[in-house]
Amino acid sequence: MSLSNNQLKLITSLRRKKYRNLHKLFIVEGIKGIEEFLNSSFQLHSLFTTDETIFQSYSSTVISETELSQISALKSPNEVLGIFKIPEEKELELKDLTIALDDVNDPGNLGTIIRLCDWFGVQNLLCSLHTVDCYNPKVVQASMGSLTRVSIHYVHLSDFLKKLTIPIITADMDGKSVYEFSPPKQSILIMGNEANGISNEVELLANEVISIPRFGMQKETESLNVATATAILLNEFRRKR
Repeated sequence: MSLSNNQLKLITSLRRKKYRNLHKLFIVEGIKGIEEFLNSSFQLHSLFTTDETIFQSYSSTVISETELSQISALKSPNEVLGIFKIPEEKELELKDLTIALDDVNDPGNLGTIIRLCDWFGVQNLLCSLHTVDCYNPKVVQASMGSLTRVSIHYVHLSDFLKKLTIPIITADMDGKSVYEFSPPKQSILIMGNEANGISNEVELLANEVISIPRFGMQKETESLNVATATAILLNEFRRKR
């Protein structure tokens, strides 16, 4: 069995957010990633593989390596590609610590932050409406299956924050050292855009502003990557809690 023109057209269209939203479908690639989604609440739509012995319990379409390279978003396609249904967004219930992203644009950063939330037990990740789509193939790849365990919500961030009664904490280079900060039992930690940081309208809503001190002597050093900064802050929050 080979790939039909309609299947080729559908799958390649899912690289774009417009068509993911239209079809309510997204791409997962690689054996490990697909296993994670198959063992979760996500529903499988279709499966394409170059090896019929992979995922024998599921109906799949066997295709050639050339066909896989046509539909894959990877430079080196990995034997199998799955199409999964985008689920309805779950009801948001804030617990313990919540991370919020203010216009994070890089898919690799978002995927890594989803993995960090999974690792540090953060159940909810809030994303501003201009944050990169969590079903972008590069985000899915970078999240390494953690997308199945972290609940992601897209909101108008400043409007959402105005309704909260829990502490709002932002990360900024000029804030109080995180090493001198005692995190509250429940809070929301906001990380900003790669180039511009946190927007003014969101910054004005903060109860606390924290930073990661720079110990290097070279003042020319750029600010930390947002995913790296998130990892350090999450570690400190969990260590102190």
